[in-house]
Amino acid sequence: MAESRSETSADAEVATDVRTLTGQLIGRDSITPNDAGCQQLIAERLANAGFAIARMPFGAVENLWARHGQGGPVLCLLGHTDVVPPGPRGHWSSDPFVPEVRSGWLYGRGAADMKASVAAFVIALERFVAMYPGHPGTVALLLTSDEEGDAIDGVRRVAPALHSAGIGIDFCLVGEPSSDRTLGDVVRIGRRGSLTGEAIVAGAQGHVAYPDRADNPIHRALPAFAELSARTWDDSPYPDFPPTSFQIANFTAGTGASNVIPGEARIQFNLRYSPHWTAAALRAEVEATLDRHGVRGELRWHESGAPFHTVEGRLRQAVRATLAERLGIVPDENTGGGTSDGRFIAPFGAEVVELGPVNASIHRVDERIALADLDALPGLYLGIIERVMLGIDPTPSDAIDPRSNPN
Repeated sequence: MAESRSETSADAEVATDVRTLTGQLIGRDSITPNDAGCQQLIAERLANAGFAIARMPFGAVENLWARHGQGGPVLCLLGHTDVVPPGPRGHWSSDPFVPEVRSGWLYGRGAADMKASVAAFVIALERFVAMYPGHPGTVALLLTSDEEGDAIDGVRRVAPALHSAGIGIDFCLVGEPSSDRTLGDVVRIGRRGSLTGEAIVAGAQGHVAYPDRADNPIHRALPAFAELSARTWDDSPYPDFPPTSFQIANFTAGTGASNVIPGEARIQFNLRYSPHWTAAALRAEVEATLDRHGVRGELRWHESGAPFHTVEGRLRQAVRATLAERLGIVPDENTGGGTSDGRFIAPFGAEVVELGPVNASIHRVDERIALADLDALPGLYLGIIERVMLGIDPTPSDAIDPRSNPN
């Protein structure tokens, strides 16, 4: 029989430690790209545990690479110390940067996204190297303060720098809040690509009573963008991926006067795409559609990240077996949601899986994490590390068959 939550929660000492460290991180108002001392706190702890510490700042962004051991395989735990702004603090039930426990929940900005996971990572790594000081391979923690922002000077730059230095990551566990209703019910095994475009459509301003003397950019743009938004982009489903989608985010034009044809329109749009596509192919399709409709002007592009997909392997097996053993559940393994920094690690050949707290409160007022979930996280992460690094049988005898997953 799989162990119950009460049997698998971290012991009292570890529970106190993860609550304390999470609270210390929440107490630092590390709004992107400000790290506010979070990584220094973590670096000091891991250095005391025998980890080699490397600072990798780029621009205003702080990045931390902490490792223990030598050679391969290399397992990287990936997280971020930055958080989104809290919004009006008066809307919160308590100060967003003062951790507060109420009715079995820990409140504060970053509680779920993702200072709890970062704290649990640190404690799991400390416990692992204390239990197995001569462990094979390398365990590492990679942190950035640029995940919630533009993601330009964070993992996007650190990953190729590590690769150039001859450091190859074989497995990457991301602590993003993947869970939906209960801890561990959803695991991300990949993400869609994200491509954002902005069309600046040129026209000619004029009086609405004399349309023959003007060129309305809205009228030019609407048929093209209606076609793009109605299109079925994938000819067939891609396994484990939602279909590619096209969404208009912003459409602005006009002077505010009801009798003036505007001289310009701006349309911002985004494509979330499956591995059926590349960013270059999508750009070509959009540009061809606009040309066919006679849409003139400038087109700007920003690629946030390409899609990635982790096929069945050691990391997925270890995550699934640990969840079955410790929580008695089988996760829904999918590629839904937005993007994560895992998109910068996957292109170098790593298996990437995301597992973290329930995401219902992230980026919202009164962000929170259940204390029971917080207490369980270090043990979950430790179990995954043990299975990946020590070659422990990934399938315990009492594990639930993933084929029976009701999700």
